[in-house]
Amino acid sequence: MNTTIPVASVRQSVVVEAPIERAFKVFTEDFGSFKPPEHNLLAVPIVETVFETRVGGHIYDRGTDGSECRWARVLAYEPPNWVLLSWNINPQWQIETDPAKTSEWEVRFIAETASRTRVELEHRHLERHGQGWESERDGVAGDQGWPLYLKRFADLFAVKA
Repeated sequence: MNTTIPVASVRQSVVVEAPIERAFKVFTEDFGSFKPPEHNLLAVPIVETVFETRVGGHIYDRGTDGSECRWARVLAYEPPNWVLLSWNINPQWQIETDPAKTSEWEVRFIAETASRTRVELEHRHLERHGQGWESERDGVAGDQGWPLYLKRFADLFAVKA
């Protein structure tokens, strides 16, 4: 019997016209400038998305009422080359509090030239989320997932004519 195992990771990449240090800094320190504000789990609009740039820090959304939603944790932070984060959102798009049931997303920054950087994102171990993980994989891989985030990130570096 031949069993097909579904792919439990999503890979995306983008090239930006920026030195590696600037690409890393914008991705981490200005994450909220390209994350769509409607992508949040709060019951109110968000006023900011914060990326705490240290191991043990979080990415969280802060709502207009002061509420916070910590949806990712920084597992590794090595500027300007690499950051690894947990994905603390379950297949029902709610916060997952059990670390054993979270996936992770790794972002690597590779200098192609002194002024051009390739950003590679891999969201892996989605199967850890348990039943329904395939819909979560499809969500982050879809048009409103990582492709949208990376496009909006790259747009920050686009040369305006």
